[in-house]
Order: sequence, then structure tokens, then C-alpha cells
Amino acid sequence: MPHDDHDHDHEHVHHEGMSPSGHPYRADQDEPLTYWQTMEIAVRELLEEKGIFSAAEIATAIGRMDARSPADGARVVAKAWTDPAFKARLMADGSAAAAELGCAIDALKLVVVENTADTHNVIVCTLCSCYPRNLLGLPPDWYKNRAYRSRVVKEPRSVLAEFGLALPDSIRVRVHDSTADMRYIVLPARPAGTEGWSEERLAALVTRDSMIGVGLPHAAA
Repeated sequence: MPHDDHDHDHEHVHHEGMSPSGHPYRADQDEPLTYWQTMEIAVRELLEEKGIFSAAEIATAIGRMDARSPADGARVVAKAWTDPAFKARLMADGSAAAAELGCAIDALKLVVVENTADTHNVIVCTLCSCYPRNLLGLPPDWYKNRAYRSRVVKEPRSVLAEFGLALPDSIRVRVHDSTADMRYIVLPARPAGTEGWSEERLAALVTRDSMIGVGLPHAAA
């Protein structure tokens, strides 16, 4: 290993994940590769070896995936709020409707679930971390966490309350479990006081958490 001209006289970390200077401490993730990480490396190297894709093409594709953000999902939601015909198509075939706005879902089936006055929806993947990345970008760490994946199906109201979303008993909570070939996205209720707003202005109110179901859109104010 080349030697960097670097002083290794680091401070020792105190308890509760804080250094003496007050900076938060996060442990290194120097753990053995998981089965799926090993599989990904093997498949990628095989694709390059067979000449199916070059390393640059794979890196470009990964870059496109990493660049995705909840802004795409927000555009879909805002369109549904302002265009009843589009909303009907979205509820009937989420994949095809999203593609109309340039948000290709590829071979996955996108199912859109709508929040109403008496029903609130929340999505999860109990087995791993299946997530509508094409519309929402990379999933947050808590979505992949085992605690969220196991608890939200058993005690969804408690989990939502921890996110700051306390729902009255009169509202039914429905939990939707994603699969390898199916993704869900929540169509949140349109905030009051936004009549006549443009799609762009409405999209700014849509949050990632509201499309997962653990939060609500921003208020009009």
C-alpha cells in the first residue's frame, strides 16, 4: 500500500458513538461480502468477459440509477392530482401511465395505491428491500432495516407514529408488501388550498415519505 503523508494519531471514540470533539462516530463496514454482493460481482465480471457490456457501460447504467430521485415520483403524483384521465390510467396500469411521463418501470409492475379520507397506505418489502427506485431513487436506510420491515406489518400505527404521523382510529391502515417483480407507490391525498396550482408547484409539495406512506405531503402554506 502506498504511504500517505497522514498523521494517524486519531482520537479514541468515547461511548455513545461520539468522539471527544463531539463528532458522531460510525463504525467501518469492513464485513465479509454477502451472498448477493458476491453474486453481483460474479455476474458483472461475466458480462464484461463475454463482451455483453463493457465496464464503462455498466458504470454509466449504475450512474443513471444513482441519479434517480423522488422528483420523478412527485411529477407522477402531481399529474394525477390535476388530470383525472391520467389518474384513471395510473390506477389501472401504473407502469404504462408512469412511462407516459418518461418514467420507465422496465419489466416491473407498478401498483399505485391511493390514500383516501378513510384509508392510509404504506409500503414495505418484508423479505429484502424491493423499492420503486425508478420513481423514488435509492431507498432510505430505514426502509432496508429489519426493524422497519418486520414491525410495520405487525404494528403499522406505532411505526407511523414514530415517523410523526399519528392517524386516528377511524382511518384504516393498509400495508402493501413489495415483491421481486412488483413495486408499490402511494398516491397521497392532495393538500387542501392548492386549487388552481400548476403541476410543477404541486410536485414541490410531494415528499418521498408521502409516496412510501410514512409521511404526508407538505401543506400548501
